[in-house]
Amino acid sequence: MKKFKIVTLGCRTNQYESQGYADQLVHMGYRRAEESEEADLCIVNTCTVTEGADRSSRHKIRSLLRKNPSSKVVVTGCMVETASELLSSISERIQMVPNKKKEWLVQEIFPEEENYPEFTIEAFEGHTRAFVKVQDGCNSFCTYCVIPYVRGRSRSRSISDVIREVEGLVQNGYKEVVLTGINVGDFDGGGTLSDLVRRVDQVKGLKRLRISSIDPDEVDAALIDAVLNGKTTCPSMHIVLQAGSNVVLKRMNRKYTRQIFIDTVEKMGWQNPDFTVTTDVIVGFPGESEGDFQETLELVKKVPFAKVHIFPYSPRKRTRAALYPNKVPLEVVNDRKQRLSRLVEQCAFELRERFVGRKMSVLIENETKDGYITGHTTNFLRVWAPQRALQAGDLVEMELIRNEPQGLIAR
Repeated sequence: MKKFKIVTLGCRTNQYESQGYADQLVHMGYRRAEESEEADLCIVNTCTVTEGADRSSRHKIRSLLRKNPSSKVVVTGCMVETASELLSSISERIQMVPNKKKEWLVQEIFPEEENYPEFTIEAFEGHTRAFVKVQDGCNSFCTYCVIPYVRGRSRSRSISDVIREVEGLVQNGYKEVVLTGINVGDFDGGGTLSDLVRRVDQVKGLKRLRISSIDPDEVDAALIDAVLNGKTTCPSMHIVLQAGSNVVLKRMNRKYTRQIFIDTVEKMGWQNPDFTVTTDVIVGFPGESEGDFQETLELVKKVPFAKVHIFPYSPRKRTRAALYPNKVPLEVVNDRKQRLSRLVEQCAFELRERFVGRKMSVLIENETKDGYITGHTTNFLRVWAPQRALQAGDLVEMELIRNEPQGLIAR
C-alpha cells in the first residue's frame, strides 16, 4: 500500500479538512505512514494567522521534504494565498493547491482518476471529540486579520449535509461533536446557527454538542435558548473578546463593545450557573495604552473565564492594522502577556474552586501524566483522574475532590 503523511497547522477548520483528506486517501488504498516511514505523498495544511504560524508552516514543509526525499509534497492552506512565491522557492517538488480548491485537493493531486471519494469525515483520528466544519470564510474584515483575504467570503454547508456527517460520526463511536468554522456565527445553510444547533441536538446517540468560537454580538436569544435548553448542548462557549477596551475594539473593527461582551456572558450565567466561557485576547495591538490594557485586566477579573488564549499582536500584510502607527514595543507586549497570563491562571483557579465536591460527567481524552489521564466536564473544566482502566472516549461520572493549578483532581 502507498503511504501518506498529513501535517496540519492552525485552526479547527484546517484540522477538519485534513481529516477529510485522510479519509479520502484511505478509501483510495493509501495508509497513514508511521513517523519513521517515508511516505509516497505528504500534505501540509498551512496557517498564516501570525508570523509564528508562517515560520511553523515553513519548518514543517522543509522537514517533510528532507525526511521524505522521494515523496510528492502538496502544500495548501492560508499561507499559499499570502506567500506562494516563497513556498515555490523552497523546492520544485512542491505542488500548491489554493484555498478555493481545498475541497477538491485530491482531484488536483490525482487528475487522472475517474472516481473520487466524497470529501467528508468518518472519524477524527487522535481526538475524542470530532470537529465538524459547518461554515467557511469571513465577511468581517477585522483590521488585524488576513483571513477574509485568504479564505474568501462566508459560505455555509446545508443543515442536512451537517446532520448526515454528525450521524456518521456518532455511529463510529464519537460522543462529542464541535460545530466549527472560520466565523461560525455567520452560518446560513438553510437556517440560522440556532436552527442548526437544535437539529444536531436531536441526533440519536450524540452525548455532547459544542459550538466553536463565536463573537458576542452573534449570540442572540435564539442561540442562548438552543444552547442552554438542549439535550446534549454543553453549558460552555468560546466567545471571542480580543480586547477589553472599547477604543482598541473600535480600531480592530470589532462589531461589539466590552459591555456587549459582559452582557452576553452574564445572560448565559444567569440562566445556568454552571455555564463557563473561554476566549481569545490579543495583547500589544498598535496604539494599545497601559490604560487600555488595564481595562482588559479588569474585564478578566469580572468575567469568570475557564481559559484564555493569549496572542501577542502579529502584523499581517494586506491588513489595515499593519499600517497603524504607535506600535507597542516588544518588551511591553511580552510584559503584558505575562501579567495577563498570571491573572488568567488565578481567575481560572478560583472558578474551578466552585466545583470542588461536585459530581460531573467527564469525557476522557488522550493526554496522560504521572499515572493520571485528563478529560473535560460538560462545562469545559479540565479534570485529571487516576488512569487505571480509563480509556480515551469514555464518558464517566466523577467526583471532583481537589483543585490544582493544572486542573481539578477527580475520582
